Amino acid sequence: MITLTAKLTAAEGKAEALQAALVAMIAEVQAKEPGVMQYALHSVEGQPGVFFFYEQYADDAAFAAHRTTDHMKAFGAALGGLMDGRMELTRLNYIDGVKR
Repeated sequence: MITLTAKLTAAEGKAEALQAALVAMIAEVQAKEPGVMQYALHSVEGQPGVFFFYEQYADDAAFAAHRTTDHMKAFGAALGGLMDGRMELTRLNYIDGVKR
């Protein structure tokens, strides 16, 4: 399993537009990417306009496929002018945890 976080920070005055683009991306991933196990959007309490995706993929192939989809390419283009800086992507290594 591949787990990532992606931090996105909105440009000044663009938080609502960025959030709308992020929510639209979730719908695309849900409809078109069976290898995505979780693709959850979060906001940061006390930091308006800062968002995190928590992403889990079945394997490296599913993650590679995600990065090359047409909707991901369109998403990248849609982010132009909405973000303050670049997306910060972090790949996580699972150690242990509670599973229900």
